[in-house]
Amino acid sequence: MKQILLLNGPNLNMLGIREPGVYGTLTLQTIIDKLDMLAESLGVGLESFQSNHEGELIDKIHSAYGVKDGILINPGAFTHYSYALRDAISTVALPTVEVHISNIHQREAFRHLSVIAPVAVGQIAGFGADSYELGLQALVQYINRSEG
Repeated sequence: MKQILLLNGPNLNMLGIREPGVYGTLTLQTIIDKLDMLAESLGVGLESFQSNHEGELIDKIHSAYGVKDGILINPGAFTHYSYALRDAISTVALPTVEVHISNIHQREAFRHLSVIAPVAVGQIAGFGADSYELGLQALVQYINRSEG
């Protein structure tokens, strides 16, 4: 069974409370619960991890090497400046899909740049919590095609 690592960066633990007009009212746990069901229907395992600390996310990416088949990540604010996360993803060379609840390209100018996107196989943004489901589906399809 394919194994996917779901990573969520800073402040995403506050979904449901944090700016509901931008991020919606679903909690991160609700999103994860929906993703767990989707993962099961896709025949993949899903391990979820959230941290507000860059180093913990990097450690989790490193631990995925040789164990996981892909990474689904919402890096939060780290999207825009964490070269360390970017380098960790590049180092493990696992197919990675970057997701965002809001459309980062329609927001403040500083949010338009993703330093993660160049090392990801794709980016999905702006579909609310559905971005996660779309990202997981795309990642699993990518992995299956790559192995076919």
